[in-house]
Amino acid sequence: MKYLVVLADGMADLPIDALGGKTPMEAADKPMMDLLAKTAYVGTVSNVPLGMVPESDTANLAVLSYDPKVYSKGRSPLEAMSMGLTMSPDDTAIRCNVVTLSEEERYEDKIILDHSADEITTEEADELIRAVDEALGDENRHFHTGISYRHCLIWNNIPSDYNFERPHDHLGERIGAYLPAGEAGAPYLDLMRRSYDILNHHPVNEARRARGLKPANSIWLWSPGKKPQLPCFNEKWGLRGAVISAVDLIKGIGICAGMHSIDVEGATGNVHTNYTGKAEAAIGAFRDGYDFVYIHVEGPDECGHRAETDNKVLCIEKIDRLILTPVYNYLMESGEDFAVMVLPDHPTPIVRRTHTIDPVPFLIWKKGVVCDGTDTFTEATAAAKNEYLAHGYDLLAHMIERNA
Repeated sequence: MKYLVVLADGMADLPIDALGGKTPMEAADKPMMDLLAKTAYVGTVSNVPLGMVPESDTANLAVLSYDPKVYSKGRSPLEAMSMGLTMSPDDTAIRCNVVTLSEEERYEDKIILDHSADEITTEEADELIRAVDEALGDENRHFHTGISYRHCLIWNNIPSDYNFERPHDHLGERIGAYLPAGEAGAPYLDLMRRSYDILNHHPVNEARRARGLKPANSIWLWSPGKKPQLPCFNEKWGLRGAVISAVDLIKGIGICAGMHSIDVEGATGNVHTNYTGKAEAAIGAFRDGYDFVYIHVEGPDECGHRAETDNKVLCIEKIDRLILTPVYNYLMESGEDFAVMVLPDHPTPIVRRTHTIDPVPFLIWKKGVVCDGTDTFTEATAAAKNEYLAHGYDLLAHMIERNA
């Protein structure tokens, strides 16, 4: 039996006036999702437990059957694992975005204009992170380049429980109220302040301004955590698993669970990712004997954060046409029994530009198993089925064990 999960990060949304009162899922032309939904087990699931922040680490852990209340240690340690960084028990990993701030004189008066600095290239960001590490790193802390705007600070012997604000939650707002505060926050605030002086007029940023792009003129620290430990996915389910993602966080979850992380050239984490390459990688993994392939696509989430309605619709359509359809066709032609699950991890509504904790729609389709599904796969049709799972970590069992 083969299992395919297509995780469209942040795909669920709210009705949008610009789409005639439809959600992006309702507006998208997604014939394969809708076809599967007709005979699939369809419902809604809460991937983020009450009281937890609706972040992708929490939600994706749940989808992969790990209870976030037990195993979630913050997203940064998972990203560090994906980056090949070594963490001691005394190390804390902290996500380090490079962001765009406005240029008011006082740091507290600046406005956060973009949490991704126009989705800066990794090559440009690497120069900036190296400049920050040279100036602010020491024997206890080092800054490491990740992908695009997503980077990592490893800091020895510092608490891992400071409650940072997430930069994508405060776009367009004055940052003073959201900066690290008090005695516990002072070391982090100092680094963020000093980073602005290092980065604002860095040659990389001056060149970006000249091209009409936003500068990555400050770091923003958030989501600290210690080294995680997950039970082995293979031992848990008896399945040889692979993860395909452009995002270090998802790769890190896979690596910590003993799964194989497959890199795809041109996978970006935004709407312009290499969809075809991800499909080909999944097909290759099945051919190589993997039983379970988890394809994560970050694009819908980024479009939600950036309030890009048309791009979010386009991204859903490309996931359907360029990833789900060819992998489904390959599995069908292979003659093997297989199951497909499609869902977002959490909603990222355009009007809110951040994650929410609301339940998300899912479909589970199994070859040879006919369920009373829905005519289309949307938030509303899934909710109307009254098939609600309160714990996302139970969902995978329904995919693997359910036969009706």
